[in-house]
Amino acid sequence: MPWLQLHVTVPAEHAASLETLLQRLGAHSVTLCDREDTPILEPGVGETPLWPTIRASALFDTGVKAADIVSTLQADFGSNTTDINFEQLKDKAWEREWLKYFEPVRCGERLWICPGEQAPPDPHAVNLLLDPGLAFGTGTHETTRLCLQWLDRANLAGQRVLDFGCGSGILGIAALLLGASHATFSDNDPQALQASRDNLGRNALTTADRHICHAKDYKPPIRARFDVVLANILAGPLVELAPILQASLVAGGQLVLSGLREEQANAVQSAYASTIEFDPPAQENGWLRLSGTRRPD
Repeated sequence: MPWLQLHVTVPAEHAASLETLLQRLGAHSVTLCDREDTPILEPGVGETPLWPTIRASALFDTGVKAADIVSTLQADFGSNTTDINFEQLKDKAWEREWLKYFEPVRCGERLWICPGEQAPPDPHAVNLLLDPGLAFGTGTHETTRLCLQWLDRANLAGQRVLDFGCGSGILGIAALLLGASHATFSDNDPQALQASRDNLGRNALTTADRHICHAKDYKPPIRARFDVVLANILAGPLVELAPILQASLVAGGQLVLSGLREEQANAVQSAYASTIEFDPPAQENGWLRLSGTRRPD
């Protein structure tokens, strides 16, 4: 069916409440972007910079009453809402449009990440068949690729692996295909957990190979700790999660962190300095991968 797309501009401090209101009004999706195209990545640890003005776009069924939505926005936000307009969109699965441009990606010597519906370019390689759904992780972003390259070079035979912040499940699945005996997948997004389940099935990996749990339910194992812990998230959460991720790793185990910029490396390394001996960082286009070994207890 066709869609009705709303565009509205608000000051940044109203972004969260605007998103909540649009969802309550029946929006199928809400996208927030910078009204002025000011580049911003992730704030430094302890900082909360914001775009000054947010442009929100929301998709509604065409049957909604646009005038009622506008009235509600103006009643809740008054003069803080500007540039309100609607446009008709043709029927498409918009959340999957970008998949048309998803091509196979080589990550190291052995590993390829391939769209699930395409034939792998090298049938003799280790081919990970992937459909990320609505979750992050295709191998095209530098942070994911840096982690995959680490996995490609590692000896994972018989290893137990934790993929924390798993997104599409790409890192844990790659570890299993490269020889790991077990992978646990954890994320705070239910869509990510579902994408991980789907991609495990797509790669014919059995239930004995893996465990999937919501991040809020994850607790570091007391006995069967992990040989490899992977976390490709952001610098702030990496710092906050340091006690949990360190406690999940066996002595001598390998920690792999990504999702951070070069200028954030010191803060992240400091959070793990008591237990992890870090290797030299790997860098691609300003994005960093930190890896290291847990010292004996």
